Amino acid sequence: MSRIGKSIAGLYYGWRMIGIVSALRVLGGGLHQYGFTVFFLPVTQELGLTRAATALAFSLARAQGSFASPLVGYLVDRYGPKPMMVSAALLAGVGYILFSWVDNYTTFLIVYLGVISISFTAGFVHAPTIVANSWFNRFRARAMTVVSAAVPVGGAIITPALAVAVTAFGWRWSAFGAGVLFLVVGLPLTFFIRRSPESMGLTPDGDPEPESPIASTNPSVSRGSVDVTAREALRSPIFWTLIVSMTARSAAFTTVTSHFIPMMVWKGLSQTEASVFLAGFAIVNLPIHFLLGWIGDSVNKPKLTAICMFLAVIAVLPMQWTNSLWALWFFTCLYSVLDASMPVFWAAVGDFFGRKSFGTIRGNMNLFYTWGSILGPYLAGAVYDRTQSYQLVFAAITVALLISTTMTALLI
Repeated sequence: MSRIGKSIAGLYYGWRMIGIVSALRVLGGGLHQYGFTVFFLPVTQELGLTRAATALAFSLARAQGSFASPLVGYLVDRYGPKPMMVSAALLAGVGYILFSWVDNYTTFLIVYLGVISISFTAGFVHAPTIVANSWFNRFRARAMTVVSAAVPVGGAIITPALAVAVTAFGWRWSAFGAGVLFLVVGLPLTFFIRRSPESMGLTPDGDPEPESPIASTNPSVSRGSVDVTAREALRSPIFWTLIVSMTARSAAFTTVTSHFIPMMVWKGLSQTEASVFLAGFAIVNLPIHFLLGWIGDSVNKPKLTAICMFLAVIAVLPMQWTNSLWALWFFTCLYSVLDASMPVFWAAVGDFFGRKSFGTIRGNMNLFYTWGSILGPYLAGAVYDRTQSYQLVFAAITVALLISTTMTALLI
């Protein structure tokens, strides 16, 4: 097949891959990543659980993904992202259907951890990012931005519909419907994934083949051309600085996303009103995602990420002293910059370490930094159960974000 045949109306084939994995992320983001907070209170109430117990399931799922990440990254580097994405869509579909039938905490954990989450992180989080890093060098930040922005698109479109369905039909029928969507929409999309431009006879970004093996002196061309092995990355101070920054950031962000609706209910909103704020968080997230992605390919990526993390610190401060609507909206809108900056962060990782071992390096990083997202939501639930307040949680989030900002700034 000619190169022209591998494009659509002259559009580089890599953007088709970005479109497919982004569609999968819309589905996964709306039904699972944002959707978890919609199920949080109904499941807690019907099964008679504490908030810490419900949050523990989320944290254990993260731990499961963390332990598997190095192997997942290696397998994706070796065999491509498609097998992981196929299995993730299949298990998510079957898992949510089974989830609709759980009637106690034990079966809840078995289904959530043993079926839904066992490959979700690998297929819906790691693999799409690896696709973006594999197909692009010069436009890496933009490609990762599109992939990352798909999650808030799902949060803005699918999650509110899921919240309405939970209110109208109950969480069980809503979970069943989520499973059906994964099977009839998500699974077929995975069959179109291709692993790399080289597998299609193309080059990253659709650039012409280099005339010589000598690296170009043009930074826009040479950036990302270096390939660091996973072992070399582990010996790099940059790797460990990224780990500390990402661990603190993950603790702060996943604590908020998993407890978002419960936090807003604590501030005086109803669950329906809180779901509106959650949709607002996702909607505001979108333009910020694309703005940062466009800027990220032209500026120092760690500096841009550090600025965004500090803005998240500012967003949290009013939540510690007022329940006014302006503070809730201020937090909802400005805190979204933390998520919107993540594709720029991962593009920086791609710039530091290259394409060849990116999946393995990302998996190794995930083994460490995910512990922030494991412990954060669980400890937040435990603090609330003990104090009936999220006040201390917001103070801890502020500290975590300051640590993340500082460590990221060291990479400038």
